[in-house]
Amino acid sequence: MSDALTNRLGDETSPYLLQHAENPVAWLPWGEEALTYARQQDRPILLSIGYSACHWCHVMAHESFEDAEVAAVMNELFVNIKVDREERPDLDQIYQTAHQMLATRHGGWPLTMFLTPDGTPFFGGTYFPKEARYGLPGFVGLCRQIAEVWRTRRSDVEAQNSELRRALAQNTAPAAGPARLDATPIQAMCATLLGNFDPEWGGFGGAPKFPHPTDLAFLLQRRDDPAAREAALLTLQHMAAGGIYDQLGGGFCRYSVDERWEIPHFEKMLYDNGPLLSLYADAWAVSERADFRRVAEETAAWTLREMTAPSGAFYSSIDADSEGEEGRFYVWDRAEVEHLLTLQESALAGRHWGLDEPPNFENTHWHLKRTGTVAEDEVALLESARRKLFAAREKRIRPGLDDKTLTSWNALMIEGLAHAARVFDRPDWLAAAQGALAYLRQTHWRNGRLLAASRQGRAHLPAYLDDYAYLIAALLELLQAEFHAEDLDFACQLADALLEHFEDREAGGFYFTAHDHETLIHRPKSGHDSAMPAGNGVAALALQRLGHLLGETRYLDAARRTLDAFWPQLELQAASCATLLQALEEFITPPAIVILRGPARALPEWQQQLARRKSVMALALPNGLTSLPPMLARPETPHVNAWVCQGVSCSAPLSDPDELEVALAKT
Repeated sequence: MSDALTNRLGDETSPYLLQHAENPVAWLPWGEEALTYARQQDRPILLSIGYSACHWCHVMAHESFEDAEVAAVMNELFVNIKVDREERPDLDQIYQTAHQMLATRHGGWPLTMFLTPDGTPFFGGTYFPKEARYGLPGFVGLCRQIAEVWRTRRSDVEAQNSELRRALAQNTAPAAGPARLDATPIQAMCATLLGNFDPEWGGFGGAPKFPHPTDLAFLLQRRDDPAAREAALLTLQHMAAGGIYDQLGGGFCRYSVDERWEIPHFEKMLYDNGPLLSLYADAWAVSERADFRRVAEETAAWTLREMTAPSGAFYSSIDADSEGEEGRFYVWDRAEVEHLLTLQESALAGRHWGLDEPPNFENTHWHLKRTGTVAEDEVALLESARRKLFAAREKRIRPGLDDKTLTSWNALMIEGLAHAARVFDRPDWLAAAQGALAYLRQTHWRNGRLLAASRQGRAHLPAYLDDYAYLIAALLELLQAEFHAEDLDFACQLADALLEHFEDREAGGFYFTAHDHETLIHRPKSGHDSAMPAGNGVAALALQRLGHLLGETRYLDAARRTLDAFWPQLELQAASCATLLQALEEFITPPAIVILRGPARALPEWQQQLARRKSVMALALPNGLTSLPPMLARPETPHVNAWVCQGVSCSAPLSDPDELEVALAKT
């Protein structure tokens, strides 16, 4: 690489990196070339991590990275590296953790970190304005100060780096040995969540509020705790009525800036909507509330309409901004609404979506929320108003679409669609989930290993723990919706690759990166849920279920070692570990597995009976299937038979649905 660096982002697959390909900053993608150059030149690295739907990433890009004078300072002082946090969650995890240690506060995006040439961070922050404001230093002055620290105080930087690396090393769960696993952390987690619960608006704590679907699912599954279930249902009710949910087009935004779920941060992420779709299906199964069914149907419709590529794969996200303004695509002027609707429709829309109240978005516009119920004779009128407003909104300049395909995020949506398809008997949703799986298998699965991302059919980057774990879980859901032997075989291949390439064979659990991944300053192994479920929690849960399904002790043993590894953490502080706790719960009480065998035409009725039971795994195996694993190989009969298995024992065949209900009640 010559001394005259140029912007090298033009050949990348990430839409986020391509957004910066015309910057005057000499951006380099993360890679050995950039890191080697930094070492050779003994220059610090300015690392900027963001993603394409991020509002403040756009602000910092417009203020600083598109400015030739700012870029000149950056190019003079640093080797500048730009990273898409969605393609490289390994780097994002490491440097977000480091930022929290250095700044003693949570990070976010854009993440702006200054690194020594070996990749160790010595200063960082998130968004920095071009000129000093908001109590933040101006970016150009900060860059000059950091460069001066690097030049004149190298020994201080190196001493701090040694301490930081030690702290990062201690951030991985150590070997703990076999534990006496019990339900104590489960009870503690429930008490913590209910202690932080907002009884007025639902959710946990104050503003900003995130959906936390793993925590809500944990509470919803407390069948013997009415308070826990009510907390989950109340939260889902308020989210469905709030502006965090798109009242016209379906789908959820990433979070609410207020405690009422009213005004969102407008970006829509695939990874939120897959788990939330599954959660609303379960909430409907528990409560049969019409608004929960509506949200599930509209969210699935949004996914198929706006997030599905011609290939069948799912896109990643929709931007918060359009025409340079956050939320512009979604908010309304009352005069526009009155122009589009009849007088009757306008009156109902005003009453139902809060348009009769003062403007709730920047004191000038309205963002729709549900403020009341609709009488039965008003449903058709409201639907007419919704269709007209949606059609008018579709003519606006749309927010940007991040059209890359991520294995892990696709797996979350595949699982959500497949589960909701079972609950609501929607073969079209199931077909969409199967189409996305077919794309991943064809494009992201090579030589027994997964790739993490693709765009326009070009797949790259070694996959992470989440990619493998989430996809196994998605396959288990697909198998329950419609059994295909090749899906079960694929799940086993993924599980074997997970054990071979990711398991910490000494301490238990799974590293986020594979054993042959590039060497970074830290190798995370976390059990905490973030906006997405913890890879270790999903791995333990999916391996347990697959192990019970097949009688495969290798999978069961690996799941047990994972729970052992994180047991000290669960004992000390179970908060944010809902997925691991779900695996713990199924370790203590293995899930009931129902195997159905009989004529293909008679199986759906039995499947529908079982679809609402979240804690039951049900596989329907039509007559004619051959070469089934021993645990699933049941005799063919002219009518449906059901076997209920739990742990290593199975019931005698049951030929009556009422007998099946009695048997399940005993598990």
